[in-house]
Amino acid sequence: MNTSLIQTKSGKTIILGHDCNLPRPYSRINLVQGTKGIFQGYPDRIYLEGRSPEHRWEEAEKYYPEFDHPLYRRMADASRGAGHGGMDYIEDYRLIECLRSGQPPDMDVYDAADWSCIVELSARSVARRSRPVDFPDFTRGAWKTRPPLGIVT
Repeated sequence: MNTSLIQTKSGKTIILGHDCNLPRPYSRINLVQGTKGIFQGYPDRIYLEGRSPEHRWEEAEKYYPEFDHPLYRRMADASRGAGHGGMDYIEDYRLIECLRSGQPPDMDVYDAADWSCIVELSARSVARRSRPVDFPDFTRGAWKTRPPLGIVT
């Protein structure tokens, strides 16, 4: 098991765990936590401060109608049964949609470089007895002026 702590330029902390060897029931171990709640994926469960029963997880399905992204709602039937709970289908659909319409894709070469370098940076940190390693800025500062994805905003 490897756990990496990543601090963003805006001061946010990302805890990234990688484990493909320890025994346990299948789980993607997805977790998103903020100041008002927490979501843990597969199996999906949620806790929202002020809405959920105190100190108790709820099934996330109850909140899907309120929080599901409009694209996911639109693609739910078509993506059913596709890989990774339909997300492979939706990612492929979005790439093709962007290419056909001339929009920039949701992911670019800089995203790919960022995602790919985490393994190498983690290995360097481990080799240095868990010392921090700077994350390279593959965009040379262009991330500061990058427009947000239209599909997200």
